[in-house]
Amino acid sequence: MPLISSDFKPSIPFRNGHASTIYSALLRKPVKPGQERERLILPDGDFLDLDWTRKDEPRDRLILLLHGLEGNAQRPYMLGSAGIFSENGYDVCAVNFRGCSGEPNLRFRSYHSGATEDLSAVLQHILKRYDYEKIFLKGFSLGGNLILKFLGERSELTRHITAAAVISVPCDLHDSLIQLNRPANWLYAQRFLKSLREKVAEKQSRFPDALDQGGVDQIKSLKDFDDIYTSRAHGFKDALDYYQKCSSLQFIESIATPTLLLNAKNDSFLGAKCYPEERCRDHAYVHFESPRFGGHVGFVTAGSYYYSEKRSLEFLSFVK
Repeated sequence: MPLISSDFKPSIPFRNGHASTIYSALLRKPVKPGQERERLILPDGDFLDLDWTRKDEPRDRLILLLHGLEGNAQRPYMLGSAGIFSENGYDVCAVNFRGCSGEPNLRFRSYHSGATEDLSAVLQHILKRYDYEKIFLKGFSLGGNLILKFLGERSELTRHITAAAVISVPCDLHDSLIQLNRPANWLYAQRFLKSLREKVAEKQSRFPDALDQGGVDQIKSLKDFDDIYTSRAHGFKDALDYYQKCSSLQFIESIATPTLLLNAKNDSFLGAKCYPEERCRDHAYVHFESPRFGGHVGFVTAGSYYYSEKRSLEFLSFVK
């Protein structure tokens, strides 16, 4: 313990990892919970948009949701989580990372897998303005990596987190990049790259002194993007330095917050280093569950809510 055996077994079509990944991302139509947007001004003058789901009666529990690469608070996995937690007594704050809420952010920098300073800013804002007895975190893919890193850094803010759940986490960023570069993942990689190239082209038009057009034209792969933009915009030497410093794998042993880590074995985005079984085997706080099926942020089941949503609710609700 706490390695968790899993009996999750979806219907036959969704035992294929790609089917689960694609269906949940592109074809799922969750009921959209009511949302109210709040704009948070960050210490550097930039902003984050927070999409709140709240009921009229006051609640003492809040869950923060963090999306994945090029996601936002309106993605099906975010809406599904907002719905199930709202129905079960939680206020929900879905965080849109910088530049992900439908409007370009104001700075040359953006978001990345290790930008825990922005999560800290959200928490400081909530602690100052609201009075929740318990605060929980849930993150997907990139957002899950960020949460594990945040918890492992053990800042003063960490003590305010009751528990966390993270789904489909690329615990080793370089290992995940290698997987995304495989032929079977070509369409996923190209989809990410198209969106990222559009954003960096917009950055170049506003900040030509920080990045010239030649640099934008050199971005042919996800690693190129991290070499040319991510590292330059966020203070890393290069892509490999970014992957090394921001991979959550190295932070897991330091986590002292009850945490569920759910990574499917047939997640094509994840390599062997993204399954930290040995680090979690005798861990007092990090519970690692790795079902055979689920794909990447998939875990499709019949009904309104998916396995990862039900499992996260179950885990977080029983933490004292």
